[in-house]
Amino acid sequence: MSALPSATVTAVIRGPTRTYCKDPTRRAPGRPSARRHVPRRMCACGAQPQDSGAGRRVADVHPNPALEDGHQSPMVLAFMPFLAANWLYILAGILCFVTARLTIAPSYVSALRTGKQRRVYLNPDQAAELPDEDADCPEDGDDGPAPSLPADLEHVPLDFERLSEEEMAARARDFYSVMDRRRTVRAFSSDPVPMAVIEDLVRTAGTAPSGAHTEPWTYVVVSTDDLKEQVREIVEQEELINYTQRMGDQWTTDLKPLRTNWEKAYLTDAPHLIMVFKQQYSLKEDGSRRNHYYNELSVAIASGILITAIHYAGLVTLTSTPLNCGPALRALLGRPANEKLTLLLPVGYPAPDATVPDLRRKPLDEILVRL
Repeated sequence: MSALPSATVTAVIRGPTRTYCKDPTRRAPGRPSARRHVPRRMCACGAQPQDSGAGRRVADVHPNPALEDGHQSPMVLAFMPFLAANWLYILAGILCFVTARLTIAPSYVSALRTGKQRRVYLNPDQAAELPDEDADCPEDGDDGPAPSLPADLEHVPLDFERLSEEEMAARARDFYSVMDRRRTVRAFSSDPVPMAVIEDLVRTAGTAPSGAHTEPWTYVVVSTDDLKEQVREIVEQEELINYTQRMGDQWTTDLKPLRTNWEKAYLTDAPHLIMVFKQQYSLKEDGSRRNHYYNELSVAIASGILITAIHYAGLVTLTSTPLNCGPALRALLGRPANEKLTLLLPVGYPAPDATVPDLRRKPLDEILVRL
């Protein structure tokens, strides 16, 4: 029998009535491992097992002089099962480390060698306190991004009329009285509304502020009966799925007092539908992209102005945001890939029998914080 490569391990398994010993040096013929019954408290190799409790395993490691003959260390053999079971994860970790070392580390070292400074962002007040450093500005012909607006954009005097405090208070109170009557309406009359009125409403929405004056909005007005029918078919098909599957019990339960469901008759009853699209970017004359900063917030502000203008003009609307209808409606209306539908507004007169829920708005003390 050949000598063990590292150590002779005697494992004693103690049961409630008798003790068994598994000695790797003692093999039964034709069997990989044999258990031999030995007297209680005695191991087949002559070792006295220690009492460690019923059902527990005790191992006595005997020194093996074969280690001095160049055999592998028992530490290596102990890790072999772990390596065999987890070699794939170890290999993946090594590959990730090598990839990070070859990609991230060189750029970091290069930045250190070139003395690249960390970018610091300042607010407008901090930037105003910095000294003028025109000498460090890039000269004509130097590489650098060109502004989307003209570099020599002229600034003109502000057209502003300062009102007296009495007139300001009267205007603010009158405007609030008008807007306090604004309600969301779901029953529309089919009476026509002049297109010139709709155009002025869109012009008013176009006065909204936007990030870097990118004006990231497009208003598509749908007025033909055939196109409105197609819009309604797309919306109702998705809304049926929304109400029955996507929205969940709590959402649909919260909508029941408002008496709304997946049927959207106002999409064909109202004389006009205004589709509000946000432009995520635009293209310059050279084909490069122009970033639209804060495009979602800019379009939201413009939509609020549009809703206000609709009510101020003596019309009604409904803020409709149908889920999962954007791609189909964008394709139907032939809009480009950089535009995304954010709002659908039916515009017209209320139906003679239109009703609205008797809701109360929050009082001023719940929405205003005075500091």
